[in-house]
Amino acid sequence: MDGPAGAGKSTVARTIAGRLGFLYLDTGAMYRALAYKALTEGVDVRDDEALSELLADTVIELYPAEHGNVEVILDGVDVTEKLRTPQVNATVSQVAGFASVRTEMVARQRVLASQGGVVMDGRDIGTCVLPEADVKFYLTASLDARAQRRYHEMQRMGYNISLARIREEIEHRDMLDSSRPYAPLSKADDALLVDTTDMEVEEVVAYMIEVCRQRLT
Repeated sequence: MDGPAGAGKSTVARTIAGRLGFLYLDTGAMYRALAYKALTEGVDVRDDEALSELLADTVIELYPAEHGNVEVILDGVDVTEKLRTPQVNATVSQVAGFASVRTEMVARQRVLASQGGVVMDGRDIGTCVLPEADVKFYLTASLDARAQRRYHEMQRMGYNISLARIREEIEHRDMLDSSRPYAPLSKADDALLVDTTDMEVEEVVAYMIEVCRQRLT
């Protein structure tokens, strides 16, 4: 499941995984964990060599949690609640844009998915990480709708950030994600396009589960 920020991938992927009895793997959380560690340790997020060295010395583990969520363990410490801060939001695309970082992350993600029965979401799952996946979706929505969703998410988390700033950040992240030279955000040729702009979560989930059942049975 691929798509830009705020399209609803994580919410939908968690729900589908729970209903199908699959494991949900949030690949974005892996990049967020590295971005968080870089910020915490003062590593320059614009330095691909430094980030690559940092990742080589980093253990990122994903475990199922309540309500279909994922618990992220970074070097033995639970950092799940620290990965959605404005600082991480502002730097994760920069961190994820380097080929050296993505190559290592993709290798790790393929290992996690190797047992099957997995719902995985990100930016390059259908095109790069799992090109042979049984079912592929590309979720999108209008920029305004995605900004509103992220704004309400940040409000619920206690961060007071203006809607205008969030819209600008998402627009900038779209540009970074789609223009990076290695594994850019794009729709796989065989992925089903789902525009969630005017859809409720349950509508999206019901449609995608029906597709999965048709393809996997």
